[in-house]
Amino acid sequence: MGGAQWCAWVARELKRKLAPALPGGLALAGLAASTWIAFRLGQSFAFTGFVHLIIVVLAAMYGGFWQATVISIGAAACLNYFFVPPIFSFVNSPANWVALGAFEFTALVISRLSERAQLRAMEAIAERRDMERLYETSRRILLLESSGEPGSLITALIQEMFALKAVRLFDALAGATYQSGSCESDADQQTRNAYLLGTDTYHPATRSWYCALRLGTRPVGGLALNDTQMSKQAATALASLSGIALERLRTLQRESRAEVARQTEQLRTAVLDALAHAFKSPLTVARTASSGLLAVGGLSELQTEMVTVIDQQARELEHLTSRLLRAAMLDGAEFKPQRESLLFSDLVGAAIQRLDRETDRSRFRVSVPELEVAILADRELMLTALAQLIDNALKYSEAGSPVAVTFAVKDTAVVATMRSKGIVVARQDCDRIFERFYRTAEAEHLPAGTGLGLSVVKKIVSAQYGTVWAEGEAGYGTSMCISLPTAPWSQT
Repeated sequence: MGGAQWCAWVARELKRKLAPALPGGLALAGLAASTWIAFRLGQSFAFTGFVHLIIVVLAAMYGGFWQATVISIGAAACLNYFFVPPIFSFVNSPANWVALGAFEFTALVISRLSERAQLRAMEAIAERRDMERLYETSRRILLLESSGEPGSLITALIQEMFALKAVRLFDALAGATYQSGSCESDADQQTRNAYLLGTDTYHPATRSWYCALRLGTRPVGGLALNDTQMSKQAATALASLSGIALERLRTLQRESRAEVARQTEQLRTAVLDALAHAFKSPLTVARTASSGLLAVGGLSELQTEMVTVIDQQARELEHLTSRLLRAAMLDGAEFKPQRESLLFSDLVGAAIQRLDRETDRSRFRVSVPELEVAILADRELMLTALAQLIDNALKYSEAGSPVAVTFAVKDTAVVATMRSKGIVVARQDCDRIFERFYRTAEAEHLPAGTGLGLSVVKKIVSAQYGTVWAEGEAGYGTSMCISLPTAPWSQT
């Protein structure tokens, strides 16, 4: 270290160590100067005492109680020595003791008031700094991307903005914990306790806040802030902001997933539509050819059997492509049902009569009430939906078992129930079977469908302000129910 650097270091150290004593030194100098001037000008004891009192007040404000005490003793000594006869000697004078008491009392009061004012000023500065950080944190939270884990993004941002040793966040809704930095060993338990108890606590030993995350008044998690002296108001505000930010990022992620699902559904619909149209023409040609061969005749028994199989399978494929086209049509914006007053039993009967085999038609037991209330529905769309339910009832019920169809009026709707004996749809699957391509575990060993039928039924019924649902009956089978609004002023 060079001489210049050493001198600079010594100067800095002296400044650092002597700075606290500077107010006392200046006060002593002022005391000496005021005493000399007052003595030279022949001022009285009272005037000089008042000047000394001002110096004591200044020493108490800037130097604290102990420096002001030293100045008080020095001021009383100067007054006694220079202004109490006989001068130039210390006299046991009551006035001197009164002056010393006044100086000391003033030093005590002013120093305490000064310390309190400085403390409040420091608190105000700290609160303003915390509010500025809270504002900046809230601004940056609005700019956070929703691609990553919400908790990790929030903890990293809080640690950066408030210069904390560590931040830990417990998300009760997701059951996950996120951390940025190195937390205390018991931070996880303390964070969970803050959520469970709904409290905000400060641990002075570790200088840590443990706050409950809240949405409104409902706790949704916990937040740990390590190595901080921020106020309770700032800590609770930060916890509330974190709860809101967590919910906002979750909402953005849900919206993003919903948008992706919507676009995927649109793409899938477009692909299904394209495939159905691509298959429709070749299938029509194949079925026309097979039907023509059967009509012309002149085939051997084996040839007739093979052409019949081709004709039947072509019919099944044509039926499948029709369903695909219908599903694509129902997803279109131009889909608008043409509702009219109809009888539910007539629709069910018409759908049953469209079955090819008499053995299938004979399995249905339709109970028509004496006074049947009409419904508002689109005839062709409802025939399509009922045909799908009938096909499911035949496919997933015991061979030859009856399928019961009943009707009931509930409030302002008519409910049609189709009850079949066979597989029992589990409670957790009763809603999901109406999703596209969903298949229950109970139906794994049974013939596979297109995965579109029940989703088409739900779209048709929902478009007519109705509802459709499934009810599993333990030990028997499953009932499919459709509820449609009644037609106004109609009862047959």
